[in-house]
Amino acid sequence: MSINPNAVYEYLQGLQNRIVEAVELIDGKNFLNDSWQRPEGGGGTSCMLEEGNVFERAGVGFSHVKGNKLPPAATAAHPEAAGRSWEAMGVSLVFHPRNPFIPTVHMNVRFFVAKASNNPDNPNAKNEQDIWWFGGGMDLTPYYGFEEDAEHFHRTCRDALDSFSKDLYPKFKHECDEYFHLKHRNEPRGIGGIFFDDFNQLGFDNSFAMLKAVGDAFTNAYLPIVQRRKDLAYGERERDFQAYRRGRYVEFNLVFDRGTLFGLQSNGRTESILLSMPPIVKWRYDWKPEAGSPEAKLYTDFLINKNWLNL
Repeated sequence: MSINPNAVYEYLQGLQNRIVEAVELIDGKNFLNDSWQRPEGGGGTSCMLEEGNVFERAGVGFSHVKGNKLPPAATAAHPEAAGRSWEAMGVSLVFHPRNPFIPTVHMNVRFFVAKASNNPDNPNAKNEQDIWWFGGGMDLTPYYGFEEDAEHFHRTCRDALDSFSKDLYPKFKHECDEYFHLKHRNEPRGIGGIFFDDFNQLGFDNSFAMLKAVGDAFTNAYLPIVQRRKDLAYGERERDFQAYRRGRYVEFNLVFDRGTLFGLQSNGRTESILLSMPPIVKWRYDWKPEAGSPEAKLYTDFLINKNWLNL
């Protein structure tokens, strides 16, 4: 089966540019473009917006990195790829809004290939094939939840997948709920969305088309929510709770996130890997929200396993 990494590369670069342009229109402030090279091979561009009008911090990163030996984060799931040369490319973003009524959002789309060795001294080389897969998804992390926002986000995700198979959205929603779960707190990170990894079941062309459908759906999934919530009034109480809940985001990204682990283990660029970190975070010892409060509603009504399209 032939694959076309160049087509994926071109799509991902274009996706980064389109998302940056759309967010700049809403925020009114321009992103900083920071291109970088990786000594072991490859590089990328990190687009950062800090202290914006709408977004306190927004990062959209594109990377295309290469290497001769896979890091443990990749070989754990694919031991058959150990020792092979590889390349990985993707767009990853996290937006941390200033207004606590706007949810934080994460999206990632990526492609990975571990190449056949083609080594004439290796008697098994002639039987080797490239090992490749797509991964990605998007998820929403509210501080003060709105059912219509959750329904809109999930419906947009479902609509992006339904033309490929009606089974994909429920499957990817379940995988998202399983993945974005803080095991040490037995708590979801947010209201989920969709998540998939090691995906090649549709063949290269259709799997790539599905990835593009997910990437292209992001702005429609998230930006209408931003427009609805960005002018709602808030005070110090809401900002304080937002900073507290951001602590959960940091815990997940540093302990469980596969992309963060892969980037650090493969000697990626630290500034780009950690662009997902929020700018202001708080932790408290054994804090609980007051029963019946708007903060408690996040836990009782939103941080639960729920079918948001069956309200």
